[in-house]
Amino acid sequence: MSKQIDPRGPRFGAVITTVVLAIILLTIPSTIAIVLLAIQTVVFGLGAFVGLHAQPYGIIYRKFVLARIGKPTELEPVEPPQFAQLVGFLFAVVGLIALLSGADLVATIAVGFALAAAFLNAAFNFCLGCEMYLIGKRIFS
Repeated sequence: MSKQIDPRGPRFGAVITTVVLAIILLTIPSTIAIVLLAIQTVVFGLGAFVGLHAQPYGIIYRKFVLARIGKPTELEPVEPPQFAQLVGFLFAVVGLIALLSGADLVATIAVGFALAAAFLNAAFNFCLGCEMYLIGKRIFS
């Protein structure tokens, strides 16, 4: 059985991610956009490769939010949200490389896709990366 997590944690992280990515999108091309996208890339990378327990927004959720709202009534497997972090990481890497090489349009598109996915999770509790994971699992199982 896979590790189970509080599904509210990734959604909380998606809210912060949405704000960060929106700021990046509004500031392309600038040093602020590059720095924020580099930080967001590390955040996604920690969630994808180390685990959601190491993802900074999840740490904030567990330390400051969870105690105020109480334990979850349901849990979900960790793999779909962790895969979603990998997808975010890939878009962020593309965006960061594009920004650093002066391809602002490519950066805008990559950040825009990541922003759309984060917003869907934050606003509607629809995790696009999680759905991709589940579709892939069905296809390849």
